[in-house]
Amino acid sequence: MRRETRTALSLVGVVVTMGALAWAAVPFYDWFCRVTGFGGTTQVSSAAPDEVLDEMVRVRFDANVDPNLEWTFRPLQTRMDLQIGENGLAFYEAINNSDQPITGTASYNVAPEVAGYYFDKIECFCFTEQTLQPGERIEMPVSFYVDPRIVSDRDAGRVRDITLSYTFHRTEPKRAALDSAPAETIN
Repeated sequence: MRRETRTALSLVGVVVTMGALAWAAVPFYDWFCRVTGFGGTTQVSSAAPDEVLDEMVRVRFDANVDPNLEWTFRPLQTRMDLQIGENGLAFYEAINNSDQPITGTASYNVAPEVAGYYFDKIECFCFTEQTLQPGERIEMPVSFYVDPRIVSDRDAGRVRDITLSYTFHRTEPKRAALDSAPAETIN
């Protein structure tokens, strides 16, 4: 095989490998963050643990809105004190300030980041898209707990103040949501 052909095939191989790695990077990073709590990524659970400790933790609530989203978004409580392992239920409010339906998705994290591995959500509005009609106001729940294993973690064991932060971003609604929306009436 000629040297130029080998070089060309090697370069094509490098490009294909780089493309495959770039394609796999996003799902791998998402998986890594969920498994390790990296970057303050929270965990998902089906139920609160049976064990509730006598130690308390304070959870603060934060809300932000992407500038391209014409919503008001805020927590209905600024903080909650609960026992480690106890199920907490907090509410956020969203209002569509525009004259058109808007769909948004919430991204989230906790601070300090080391607490992300021990902050578990049972139910959350952030798991699905939210579509608000013009002027619509909704209250959205988040059910969560702080895993009792946090107290034995060398780095997170002394964390007793955690901030749960959400940012709503404008998204295009999924096709199923469009299909279930009521049709407009033309007079």
